[in-house]
Amino acid sequence: MAYVQHRMTEIPGMRIHSVETKKYKTNTIVLQLKNLIKEDSVTKRALLPYVMQSGTKKYPSSKQLRGALDDLYGATLNVDLSKKGNYQIISFRMDIANEKFLSDQSKLLDQGIALLADVLLRPVTENGAFKEDIVSKEKRSLKQQIESIYDDKMRYANKRLIEEMFKGDPYHLNVYGNENKVDQITPQDLYAYYQEVLANDEFDFYVVGDISHDEIVNKAKQFFVFNEKRAAGQSIEKNEAVEVTKVNEVIEEQDVQQGKLHMGLRTYTTYADPDYLALQVCNGIFGGFSHSKLFINVREKHSLAYYAASRFESHKGSIFVMSGIETANYEKTVSIIKEQLEDMRNGNITDDEMAKTKAMIKNQILETVDDAAGLVEVLYHQIISGYERSIEEWINGIDRVTKDEVVEVAKKIKLDTIYFLKGRGNENGTKTV
Repeated sequence: MAYVQHRMTEIPGMRIHSVETKKYKTNTIVLQLKNLIKEDSVTKRALLPYVMQSGTKKYPSSKQLRGALDDLYGATLNVDLSKKGNYQIISFRMDIANEKFLSDQSKLLDQGIALLADVLLRPVTENGAFKEDIVSKEKRSLKQQIESIYDDKMRYANKRLIEEMFKGDPYHLNVYGNENKVDQITPQDLYAYYQEVLANDEFDFYVVGDISHDEIVNKAKQFFVFNEKRAAGQSIEKNEAVEVTKVNEVIEEQDVQQGKLHMGLRTYTTYADPDYLALQVCNGIFGGFSHSKLFINVREKHSLAYYAASRFESHKGSIFVMSGIETANYEKTVSIIKEQLEDMRNGNITDDEMAKTKAMIKNQILETVDDAAGLVEVLYHQIISGYERSIEEWINGIDRVTKDEVVEVAKKIKLDTIYFLKGRGNENGTKTV
């Protein structure tokens, strides 16, 4: 039996996805809006969903909208922004009780979908634009969100690494936009951009729960009625292979007690490629888990780092190494990190490392798809990449990955950029009085 009963149907203006399962007593509804991340619109796009969820024509304030959600047996509505490859994704998520488990048999699912459709298609406006007070409030919140990155030095270092590594590539843009552009956005500008979103974004609508696919399709057709003809589906953005000719080293100083060493590597493999699963295992052995080479050698054996790990961006084909170190240990840590990758290229991978890594990846997949929102994330990879891989194929494929395949994929990986945020003052990164 399949892990997931996923069905997809296209209707005018959007794709409808359902996962029929009796696992949950709630229904999870997720609406994904997909478009390329662009310099001239990234900040408006970051602001837009928070304005949209602040009121509809029927419920014109946040308080009234939240009251309507409370009336739906405490339904929740949240928005999120993410960057997947060169796409800036807006997500609306609603969790709502399944009426099958209620005594009054209210049509909660209908009401929930209708409410979400209102958020998308009928946001509150005044004089042909978004309301000034709502836009002003959300602009303040967005600026605080962007400013908070500076205070979280791990996030800041990751942001700076990406900016340096992907100069000239849309991926360098921060998903929350540019702080200096926030104040320039007017309610009229934002509403004009909203109209562009309605016309040009790809919409994917997911419902997970004890539901019927055909019923969901009919409800979506009923509530999501688009006034204008929407653009045809976008082509999949292919990841350009950038040849690394020289490692870019960037060192920045701030008043920090702990240095942040982040390294960006190009893998030349993405979610849709045949060796993607081998790269997953490769990254797991390299720095993905607590038994990985980075953790064992950089942190445990040599005591050089407070933490040392790597993560893989599957739609951009990049591995990002993150570690927190003393400033004086910079060169030695970089050298040992490089040694771990070279070890893998030379085939120094044990059967135990392979077995532990495969078990961890499979557990990770199963834990993710056991959660409704996590399951939607996994399924949405197929839309972003244009490549279908079932959960069964994924898990069985991980089992079949060989050591030789891991070695071959490791040989493709190239270090591109080293970013180090070090402390001012002496070599230990402490302040000079």
